[in-house]
Amino acid sequence: MYSKIMTCVLQGLDGFKIEVESDISTGLNSFNIVGLPDISIKESKERVRAAIGNSGYKFPIGRITINLAPANLKKEGSQLDLSIAISILTANGVIISPPAEDIAFIGELSLDGRIISIDGALPMIISLKELGFKKCIVPKDNKEECSLIDGIDIYPVKDLNQVVDFLNESLNIEPLDIYKEDTTEYEDYELDFQDIKGQENLKRAMEISAAGNHNLIMIGPPGSGKTMAAMRLPSIMPKLSFEESIECTKIYSVTGNLKENKLIKNRPFRNPHHTSSSVALIGGGRIPKPGEISLAHNGTLFLDELPEFNKSTIEVLRQPLEEGSVTISRANASLTYPANFLLIAGMNPCPCGYYGQQTQQCTCTIPQIQRYLNKISKPILDRIDLHIEVSPVKFKDLTEKTKKEESSKEIRKRVVKAREIQKLRFKNTNILYNSQMNSKEIDKYIKLDDDLKKICELAFHKYKFSARSFNKILKISRTIADLENSKNIKKSHLLEAIRYRTVDKKYWG
Repeated sequence: MYSKIMTCVLQGLDGFKIEVESDISTGLNSFNIVGLPDISIKESKERVRAAIGNSGYKFPIGRITINLAPANLKKEGSQLDLSIAISILTANGVIISPPAEDIAFIGELSLDGRIISIDGALPMIISLKELGFKKCIVPKDNKEECSLIDGIDIYPVKDLNQVVDFLNESLNIEPLDIYKEDTTEYEDYELDFQDIKGQENLKRAMEISAAGNHNLIMIGPPGSGKTMAAMRLPSIMPKLSFEESIECTKIYSVTGNLKENKLIKNRPFRNPHHTSSSVALIGGGRIPKPGEISLAHNGTLFLDELPEFNKSTIEVLRQPLEEGSVTISRANASLTYPANFLLIAGMNPCPCGYYGQQTQQCTCTIPQIQRYLNKISKPILDRIDLHIEVSPVKFKDLTEKTKKEESSKEIRKRVVKAREIQKLRFKNTNILYNSQMNSKEIDKYIKLDDDLKKICELAFHKYKFSARSFNKILKISRTIADLENSKNIKKSHLLEAIRYRTVDKKYWG
């Protein structure tokens, strides 16, 4: 007795079609799974055996062989439980007609026959659709995320009995309604830029950062508002597009971080502790999983107390900051995950935090300060667009009641407008923000008159800018011009952009 059932496994965010072949023959009782299964799949033998018995079906007696084809592809995940059980029940005649090859089954079985939720359901459904499948049986608890995809019928089920009855046509299950994109107004955050007193320079830099997706580093003493400002950055960021939401939801689904299995609507904000390892930040493991930088995809990665991170951990950010993705190679697999995040970093100017401050005396020695600052290499600084020095908050700013600070909603309007200008500018390209322009696009979209070129030349030689730094100045200038709805870059825009690239000279020379 033979049967074949279709399912899916993931490698990274990509799904691969798997044929679950079942053969029941006479001989000594045995139950074997072949085809490079991992431990979780090998353990499914006991889950499947118990689930079939506790669902009221007789488990077949004889030699049972399950083959997972193709046999040369490493397979992992408990989502194969359901397909293995259905293949056995089909081979044993419990399911009258073998399911068509355009229907797939994903789900983990509990011992009593319930079908429980799995990680990575959304990328599996997307992959199955791309592979030509028309229908898919999924756990009921995964129906929210699975309903996001059009073009494939999704049937949510709660237990093994439902699946058998559905396949034997004694039970009708309606496919899920497709999720309709939410077009409601932007949902405001509890944290607001209105809470920040003074610090106009910092808020301006944050606005430019959000408008052009420019990485930013804040350097200042403790209590100057660096963390406070960073925590409020999501409140001025544009709403996620539906496509961006799907990208984020896929990553969170794979890692098991998807709350209530629903679409992610807010831009991610990740704030890992400085004791985090490079694997936690970049991703990894025996079969590489996404790390913090991928969880921050289309959102913000905030690294507070940047020099307190291990230097090797900071250095692994080079590739993702440049390419917007990260490739993790291990003995078992080499996988690439998206990592197009906005980096916001905060740091003190020295170990005690008061180097160069008039309000309080620095207690650090020169070697201590140098060792502290040298944890941040020049190549990393070069990849961070905006460098802003944050001064202590003035008493007048804290106590003045007459001045009303600008709200996040007002700032966000300018940011959204600047993003729309960029969207129109880069239409029919793969670029979304000014920060993503390469040298070719800079030459095409950024035009400087002779006076501005002269300013650039003077600044280039005075501050010894690298080619990367110079290009970032031009991109920042373009974003500042967009915020002011200016077609051309003006002198004030260029000078402000240069100012954001000179702060590091004070500390690193």
